[in-house]
Amino acid sequence: MTPALDLLKKVRAEHRIHSYEHDPKAASYGLEAAEKLGLDPAQVFKTLLASSEKGELLVAVVPVVGSLDLKALAQAAGVKKVEMADPAAAQRSTGYLLGGISPLGQKKRLRTFIDVTAQPFATIFVSAGRRGLEVELAAAALAEHTQAKFAEIGRA
Repeated sequence: MTPALDLLKKVRAEHRIHSYEHDPKAASYGLEAAEKLGLDPAQVFKTLLASSEKGELLVAVVPVVGSLDLKALAQAAGVKKVEMADPAAAQRSTGYLLGGISPLGQKKRLRTFIDVTAQPFATIFVSAGRRGLEVELAAAALAEHTQAKFAEIGRA
Protein backbone atom coordinates (compact mmCIF):
# COMPACT_ATOMS: atom_id res chain seq x y z
CA MET A 1 0.00 0.00 0.00
CA THR A 2 1.01 3.61 -0.57
CA PRO A 3 -0.16 6.79 1.18
CA ALA A 4 -2.30 7.55 -1.92
CA LEU A 5 -4.13 4.22 -1.71
CA ASP A 6 -4.42 4.48 2.08
CA LEU A 7 -6.13 7.86 1.66
CA LEU A 8 -8.60 6.55 -0.94
CA LYS A 9 -9.42 3.58 1.26
CA LYS A 10 -9.87 5.77 4.35
CA VAL A 11 -12.30 8.16 2.60
CA ARG A 12 -14.01 5.25 0.81
CA ALA A 13 -13.48 6.82 -2.60
CA GLU A 14 -14.39 4.67 -5.57
CA HIS A 15 -11.18 3.64 -7.33
CA ARG A 16 -9.41 0.76 -9.05
CA ILE A 17 -5.74 -0.15 -8.77
CA HIS A 18 -3.75 -1.17 -11.85
CA SER A 19 -0.20 -2.48 -11.72
CA TYR A 20 2.36 -3.34 -14.35
CA GLU A 21 6.01 -4.35 -14.49
CA HIS A 22 7.93 -1.07 -14.58
CA ASP A 23 10.93 -0.91 -16.92
CA PRO A 24 13.66 1.30 -15.38
CA LYS A 25 14.79 2.18 -18.92
CA ALA A 26 11.39 3.64 -19.88
CA ALA A 27 11.76 7.18 -21.25
CA SER A 28 8.37 8.32 -19.95
CA TYR A 29 6.73 6.79 -16.87
CA GLY A 30 3.28 7.99 -17.91
CA LEU A 31 3.47 6.76 -21.49
CA GLU A 32 4.87 3.47 -20.20
CA ALA A 33 1.81 3.12 -17.92
CA ALA A 34 -0.58 3.84 -20.81
CA GLU A 35 1.17 1.36 -23.08
CA LYS A 36 1.53 -1.47 -20.57
CA LEU A 37 -2.05 -1.11 -19.29
CA GLY A 38 -3.49 -0.68 -22.82
CA LEU A 39 -4.96 2.75 -22.07
CA ASP A 40 -5.71 5.84 -24.11
CA PRO A 41 -2.70 8.07 -23.25
CA ALA A 42 -5.06 11.10 -23.11
CA GLN A 43 -6.70 9.46 -20.08
CA VAL A 44 -3.42 8.95 -18.20
CA PHE A 45 -2.17 11.93 -16.20
CA LYS A 46 1.24 12.76 -14.76
CA THR A 47 1.87 14.64 -11.54
CA LEU A 48 4.39 17.46 -11.82
CA LEU A 49 5.62 19.92 -9.22
CA ALA A 50 6.40 23.54 -9.93
CA SER A 51 7.79 26.27 -7.71
CA SER A 52 6.52 29.86 -7.64
CA GLU A 53 8.75 32.91 -7.39
CA LYS A 54 8.03 32.86 -3.64
CA GLY A 55 9.16 29.24 -3.34
CA GLU A 56 5.64 27.80 -2.97
CA LEU A 57 5.40 24.29 -4.41
CA LEU A 58 2.38 23.66 -6.66
CA VAL A 59 1.07 20.33 -7.95
CA ALA A 60 0.02 20.12 -11.60
CA VAL A 61 -1.82 17.10 -13.00
CA VAL A 62 -1.62 17.04 -16.81
CA PRO A 63 -2.04 14.42 -19.57
CA VAL A 64 1.06 12.30 -20.24
CA VAL A 65 0.70 13.09 -23.96
CA GLY A 66 1.24 16.80 -23.38
CA SER A 67 3.27 19.13 -21.25
CA LEU A 68 2.70 21.64 -18.48
CA ASP A 69 2.15 25.26 -19.55
CA LEU A 70 4.07 27.08 -16.82
CA LYS A 71 2.53 30.49 -17.66
CA ALA A 72 -0.97 29.02 -17.46
CA LEU A 73 -0.19 27.38 -14.11
CA ALA A 74 1.17 30.68 -12.75
CA GLN A 75 -2.03 32.42 -13.87
CA ALA A 76 -4.25 29.71 -12.34
CA ALA A 77 -2.31 29.93 -9.07
CA GLY A 78 -2.37 33.73 -9.03
CA VAL A 79 1.43 34.05 -8.93
CA LYS A 80 3.81 35.93 -11.22
CA LYS A 81 6.01 33.08 -12.36
CA VAL A 82 6.57 29.35 -11.87
CA GLU A 83 9.35 26.98 -12.88
CA MET A 84 9.70 23.24 -12.55
CA ALA A 85 10.48 22.35 -8.94
CA ASP A 86 13.81 20.96 -7.86
CA PRO A 87 13.44 17.15 -7.97
CA ALA A 88 14.85 16.72 -4.45
CA ALA A 89 12.40 19.32 -3.08
CA ALA A 90 9.52 17.57 -4.88
CA GLN A 91 10.46 14.23 -3.34
CA ARG A 92 10.95 15.71 0.14
CA SER A 93 7.65 17.56 0.09
CA THR A 94 5.50 14.75 -1.33
CA GLY A 95 7.18 11.74 0.24
CA TYR A 96 7.23 10.03 -3.16
CA LEU A 97 10.05 9.20 -5.57
CA LEU A 98 10.19 10.83 -9.01
CA GLY A 99 8.21 8.81 -11.53
CA GLY A 100 5.88 7.68 -8.75
CA ILE A 101 4.63 11.00 -7.36
CA SER A 102 0.90 10.78 -6.76
CA PRO A 103 -1.30 13.84 -6.34
CA LEU A 104 -2.94 11.92 -3.47
CA GLY A 105 -1.61 11.29 0.04
CA GLN A 106 1.33 13.67 -0.10
CA LYS A 107 3.23 14.46 3.10
CA LYS A 108 2.36 18.17 2.83
CA ARG A 109 -0.88 19.48 1.39
CA LEU A 110 0.09 21.58 -1.63
CA ARG A 111 -2.17 23.64 -3.86
CA THR A 112 -3.16 21.34 -6.71
CA PHE A 113 -4.37 22.06 -10.25
CA ILE A 114 -5.80 19.48 -12.65
CA ASP A 115 -5.92 20.14 -16.38
CA VAL A 116 -9.48 20.60 -17.65
CA THR A 117 -8.99 17.81 -20.21
CA ALA A 118 -9.54 15.36 -17.34
CA GLN A 119 -13.18 16.40 -16.87
CA PRO A 120 -14.83 14.74 -19.92
CA PHE A 121 -13.51 11.27 -18.99
CA ALA A 122 -15.59 9.00 -16.73
CA THR A 123 -12.31 8.05 -15.03
CA ILE A 124 -8.66 9.05 -15.30
CA PHE A 125 -5.44 7.32 -14.27
CA VAL A 126 -2.79 8.87 -12.00
CA SER A 127 0.18 7.46 -10.17
CA ALA A 128 -0.77 5.52 -7.07
CA GLY A 129 2.53 6.48 -5.44
CA ARG A 130 4.96 4.01 -6.92
CA ARG A 131 6.41 3.32 -10.37
CA GLY A 132 4.34 0.56 -11.94
CA LEU A 133 1.22 1.38 -9.93
CA GLU A 134 -1.68 3.48 -11.24
CA VAL A 135 -5.01 4.34 -9.68
CA GLU A 136 -8.17 4.87 -11.73
CA LEU A 137 -10.77 7.26 -10.37
CA ALA A 138 -13.15 10.02 -11.41
CA ALA A 139 -11.47 13.39 -11.98
CA ALA A 140 -14.03 14.96 -9.62
CA ALA A 141 -13.00 12.50 -6.89
CA LEU A 142 -9.34 13.36 -7.44
CA ALA A 143 -10.17 17.06 -7.18
CA GLU A 144 -12.22 16.49 -4.03
CA HIS A 145 -9.51 14.54 -2.21
CA THR A 146 -6.69 16.89 -3.19
CA GLN A 147 -8.77 20.09 -2.91
CA ALA A 148 -7.70 20.79 -6.50
CA LYS A 149 -8.98 23.33 -8.98
CA PHE A 150 -9.52 22.54 -12.65
CA ALA A 151 -7.65 24.89 -14.98
CA GLU A 152 -6.28 25.02 -18.53
CA ILE A 153 -2.68 24.20 -17.58
CA GLY A 154 -1.75 21.59 -20.18
CA ARG A 155 -0.26 22.00 -23.61
CA ALA A 156 -0.79 19.44 -26.38
